[in-house]
Amino acid sequence: MNFDPSTLRYDSNGLIPCIAQQDGTGEVLMMAWMNVEAVAKTLETKRVTYWSRSRQSFWIKGETSGHTQELIDLRVDCDRDCLLAVVNQVGAACHTNRRTCFYTSVVDGEEIELMKPLKD
Repeated sequence: MNFDPSTLRYDSNGLIPCIAQQDGTGEVLMMAWMNVEAVAKTLETKRVTYWSRSRQSFWIKGETSGHTQELIDLRVDCDRDCLLAVVNQVGAACHTNRRTCFYTSVVDGEEIELMKPLKD
């Protein structure tokens, strides 16, 4: 069966959330948004492409930072309204230069920083 990105369930802004997960380890790296064109570009190029809501433009992960995401597998959830990109992440996934965007834990009402930024 051929996959058609337009068959996914996008929100009222034409966007769908995409969670990036490290291949092999299952580490959750980040969440960002895609539109139908970003999904198509990602599948075509194997370089994960997101839609920047603030800039209203495409961004290929790592294009300026060098912290790239190579697509290994793109998975669609059961409701077709969320994506999981299994990737090979090079360097930091987070714009704060941390491996993952999920570096803060809430324990007993307190925020705990789980990791420091990567050294360049």
